[in-house]
Amino acid sequence: MKNIDIIGNTPLIKLTSTGHVYAKLECYNPYGMKDRVAKYMLLKARNAGLLNNDSTIIETSSGTFAQALAFVGGNMGYKVHLVVDPRIDKMTLRKLKALGATIDIVEKMDEEGWQGARLKRVKELLAKDKKMYWTHQYDNMENKEAYTSLADELLEENISIDYLVASVGSGGSLSGTAKRIKEIYPECKIIAVDAIGSVIFGQEHNPKRLQSGLGNGLHPANVDHDIIDEVHWLSDSEAYSATLDLVNKEQIFAGNSSGSVYWVSRWIANHNKGKNVFCIFPDRGDRYVDTVYNPEFWELNKLNKINFEGLRPTEINHSNEKITNWSFKEQKRGTAS
Repeated sequence: MKNIDIIGNTPLIKLTSTGHVYAKLECYNPYGMKDRVAKYMLLKARNAGLLNNDSTIIETSSGTFAQALAFVGGNMGYKVHLVVDPRIDKMTLRKLKALGATIDIVEKMDEEGWQGARLKRVKELLAKDKKMYWTHQYDNMENKEAYTSLADELLEENISIDYLVASVGSGGSLSGTAKRIKEIYPECKIIAVDAIGSVIFGQEHNPKRLQSGLGNGLHPANVDHDIIDEVHWLSDSEAYSATLDLVNKEQIFAGNSSGSVYWVSRWIANHNKGKNVFCIFPDRGDRYVDTVYNPEFWELNKLNKINFEGLRPTEINHSNEKITNWSFKEQKRGTAS
């Protein structure tokens, strides 16, 4: 057995602090949820002859997909070149360097923010080195395909799935999992969780938002708007507070994506008694020790601890409405507005 053979088959647990909420602990993969994607993409690329012995894998990522590529790519014998920006946390940076990846840090944003600057750098490097292979995480449809295995693991539990709740960054995990789930449970409601300041579903871009791991400054092609029934947006204070609630109430040390998903799932379960809510926790808390779990960071960034008990999100009519606190909107199929 190789290291990459242990990817997948992560635990599914029933949360103790609320109703029928089942959490898929994708954070229990060796480096997080994106391990599935990296393994699936790179094996397919190698089998298709797109990766050769002297190839270098390149991507723009400073989170779980970066770690997944460094892990899986290194295990398969490839060099990995990662384009990041100055916001990368110290722990992830040290992990990536320890895994042998080349780290390329862009110095400033362009008109599309940090993500735009990173993509520009990737394209510059590809033009210079034809041996580089770009995984295209945001518009590679294999990103979604990789999560069929996750969905199948949920279906094997033989518990009806009334709601599926997941965060959205590249769009692959929610869209890919939901597509397979809907084949078996067509009435299942799909709930997307995003960050205020992310443009995915029509909000104004805020490149200075503190949340990482979800949200985007671009519009990823992997987001299947046709399959999403409802979107929730949380502020930085709310996402961070929800993450602390998750570890306090469930003893799950996770990142802010998991925290946001946790609280939205709780709210949905509490307002739909007897329904089974399945959710995906993608990230561990280790890369957030200097932010979410650091009181000094809270004080420096003027974050406030939110008491969610009894709190209700604001329903909005248009995705481009200016919001500052937890809000949600029912989606019109096929549109981000």
